[in-house]
Order: sequence, then structure tokens, then C-alpha cells
Amino acid sequence: MSQRVVVIGAGMGGLASASLLAKDGYQVTLLEAHDHVGGRAGNWEKDGFRFDTGPSWYLMPEVFDHFYKLMGTSAEEQLDLHRLDPAYRVFFEPQGGQPAEMVDVLADREANLGVFEQLEPGSRPAMERYLDSAKETYEIAKKYFLFTSFQDLRPLLVGEVLRRVGTLYRLLTKPIWGFAAKHVKSHRARQILGYPAVFLGSSPYLAPAMFHLMSHLDMEDGVLYAQGGFNRVMESIKDIAVDHGVDLRLNSKVTGIETTEGAGKPRVQAVTYVDAEGVTQRVEADLVVSGADLHHTETTMLPEKLQTYGESYWEKKTAGPSAVLLYLGVKGEVPELLHHSLFFTEDWEGNFGKIFSDPPSVPNPASLYVCKPSATDPNVAPKGDTNIFVLVPMPADVSMGKGGIDGEGDALIEQIADRAIDQIARWSGASDLAERIVVRRTVGPADFQSHLGAWKGSALGPAHTLMQSALFRSGNVSKKVDGLYYAGSSTIPGIGLPMCIISAEVMLKRLRGDTSTTALPEPLVPTKV
Repeated sequence: MSQRVVVIGAGMGGLASASLLAKDGYQVTLLEAHDHVGGRAGNWEKDGFRFDTGPSWYLMPEVFDHFYKLMGTSAEEQLDLHRLDPAYRVFFEPQGGQPAEMVDVLADREANLGVFEQLEPGSRPAMERYLDSAKETYEIAKKYFLFTSFQDLRPLLVGEVLRRVGTLYRLLTKPIWGFAAKHVKSHRARQILGYPAVFLGSSPYLAPAMFHLMSHLDMEDGVLYAQGGFNRVMESIKDIAVDHGVDLRLNSKVTGIETTEGAGKPRVQAVTYVDAEGVTQRVEADLVVSGADLHHTETTMLPEKLQTYGESYWEKKTAGPSAVLLYLGVKGEVPELLHHSLFFTEDWEGNFGKIFSDPPSVPNPASLYVCKPSATDPNVAPKGDTNIFVLVPMPADVSMGKGGIDGEGDALIEQIADRAIDQIARWSGASDLAERIVVRRTVGPADFQSHLGAWKGSALGPAHTLMQSALFRSGNVSKKVDGLYYAGSSTIPGIGLPMCIISAEVMLKRLRGDTSTTALPEPLVPTKV
């Protein structure tokens, strides 16, 4: 009889873990607290407007394709992908009563070198070196750092890595902002190079320069969009999981991980959960993989004595930012916005300083991100109308409160939302934006905590600082309970849907005793049948 695995949480980490384990021959039960899959990558609909509730940038397409190929299919078969050109638009804070200046980041390297040359004449040679470094770092990361559990460091002791020890040390110990400043002098150029830190749940002043590899992804690889949004991506993976035999149980809120005493460490025995009728259920397990928030898993599902990552561990860690999210249905078109638009404040250091200071405070104005998927997808809004998603990075502070529908959220959340709408309207020139909003919903830090069990209400997970990245990030296996593993943004390799997909593969490699640093061969060859 095949081993029984219970996977907790049907976000990207949990769905990918369940799929790979089922493909490998395990008997998999997937427990999800809500009535839908996706976790942060959920879906919300109202009055003909359909919103992705979280992630919206389709980066690292090869990671998605690799996962699909492990499962015997491909991204081409599963998704309708469109390349965005321009990739995104940047609005810079207006100065002295002047209109906001803007720049479009384009879909290929050569075009973007031209963009930076306009921002800073003479910058082309330095930007060529920067993008060369970004590409090289990305390839090294893929080969040695993203697909490993760091269980055994010996595979890293090879010439290709050792020759770059000095460079890697500098990239790990210097923040992105400082690294960018060595290549370009323009404040605006540095902002474009530094902003990917936000997607890593960090700040350009905190995230290691190693992550300048992100500039290769958006300026050279390009930005794609899957028709139907990330809801379509998540549904495709759910279907793959179910087709491979995963027993998906929605409305199943996990309450505990049971263990049994043995000769050595305690071992997982079962998982308890409350079903849709409020009845406590129990499913036996030989292995448990939690794709839920790691803090939530450890502190609510295990007794204190069995917690590898208990409260004392988290007291020393840095949470990634939270956010105020806005889902806006707008009558008519908003041509001033592209599919992706970024709004950058002039006082960037002050903006991020408020978010990550102790105690934190609310930046005003705030740098923010706007997604207009209706620019590319005709099915996310009524014909002729506009779907807008707004993310305003905020401190990970649940006391800020919750959002709501039609202005019914907590006062501070709605104030931040009002300011964001006004800012977008003024900076972009869409002056009547507020009057045309017919659907409005907000989400605040307390929603991330209550809905997703997110530590401190973080929108993304633990920040990618030096001591919370690569081998320093929380590991993917319990040190106190045999048979308990982790996947998702809280563990290695980190934040973002591609990283969550990889975390599932790294978890499977650990189960197999595979300490290599490279991705598994395609398609996945089962070992448990």
C-alpha cells in the first residue's frame, strides 16, 4: 500500500506539493480551509467584474513550464499566454505642480537599454553590465540555489560557484539599492532597478543585491499574462492534482497535527480538521506537508514542545510588508494605465523606512502598484469597462484593521484606499476615476491574518533579508517531528508563485534523499509505485 500524505493548504505550495506527490505514487489528501483553492492567488467576482485577489505578475515562465512538464503536460497546453509590451509603465511623483512624468519598460533588453539611456544619457554601458550580471546571477541561482534544500552543502563546492565566491559575497551583503547606485546615478533609474525587492517582501534598502536577478526577468525575459489570470493557473494545477488522484477536501480547516511516540523523535500520525458542517474529522497520515503559513502551522497545529519554529524564533525575524488591496470596477475605459503600472514617490527611502521601521508608520503618499487586466483580458470586466487591482505596500501591522465592500472597511484602510484612488487619478491624468467606480472592495493587514493565517498580517511572507534568504531561510522539514515537511513562501526558496512551485519540488527532493542542486528531470518518474 502506498504511503498516505496529508497536504495542508491549497495555495500554490500546497497544490504543487499534492500534485508532485500524487505523481510520485503517494496517496494524497489535500485539506483546504476555504471553499476554493489558490490561497493568496484567489478570485473574487461582483457585477461582471472578476478579480485575481493577489499575485498578478507572471514571471519566470520556465518555472511554471517545468512544473507542468514534470506532471506530463506543458504551459502551452494548459494556458493561453500573452507577452506584454510594454511590460509595465512607471509614473514618477509630480514635482512643482507639473504633470507626473512616466516611462514605459519594454519587452526586450535592447529596447530597455534605450529607455535607460533616455533616463540617464551615457548609462548604456553600465546598464549592459548590470543586465549581464542579472542574467548570470539568475542562471547561477537556478543551477545551485533555487532547487536545493541546503541539506548538504557539498554540491555547492564546485568550481563554478567557488570562482564566484567573492562576487556572491558582495551580492549577498550589499542591498539592491546600493548595487544599482554603482551602475546608474539617476534616482528614477535606481527606482526601476530596486522595485523588484517589493515583490520579494522586502525593501530596496534591505533585500540583498543577489536579487537584482529580477531585472533580467522583467527587462529581458519579459512579462507574460495568462488569459483568465492566476485564477486560471491555479485551477489548471488543481485539475492536474485531482486527475492524478488527489483527494481535495475544501471547507476543511486544519486544527492539529497528531503525533505518536516512537524510539526516536515523535512522528506524524494524523491530521484533524473541522469540515463544512462544523464536525471534527481525522485523517491518518504517514507524512504531512504544510503549505500553510509556517508560523500558523507551527504555533497552532503543534504543541509548543514540538515546534521547530515557535514564537521565540519569530520574535527575531523580519516580516515582509503587508498591503492595502483595492479591487475596483470602473465604468468606461482608463487608457492612461497599462496592464501593469507602478507609481513611485520621490522620497523612496522615507517611504520604505516607514514600512520597515520600529514602530512602523503609514507612508503618505505611498508608492503603489496598479494592475489593469482588462487591458489584455476581455473576460474580467463588462465590455467597455475596466478592472483595476491596486496594491499599496504597508507595514505588517494587523492593528491597521480590515477592509470591506463599498467603503465598509475599517476607517484607516478606507482612508488609505481613498488616497490611493486620488493619487492614481492625479498622477495618471484619469481625473474622473473616483466618480466612475461602481465596484469597490478593500483588504487590509488584519484580513491577511484572519483569512490566510499570515504572520503579522504580511501580504507575502517573511522578508527576503540576508539572514532570511537561501540557506538562512526557514528549512522545509521539522527538526522535532519525523514526517513533517513544509512548502510555500515561508520556507525555501522564498516568496512568489514561482518560488512556491519550486518549494514543492525541493520538498519532494528531500523526501527522496536527493541533495542535488538541479531541477528534477522531466517528466517526473514515480518512485513509489
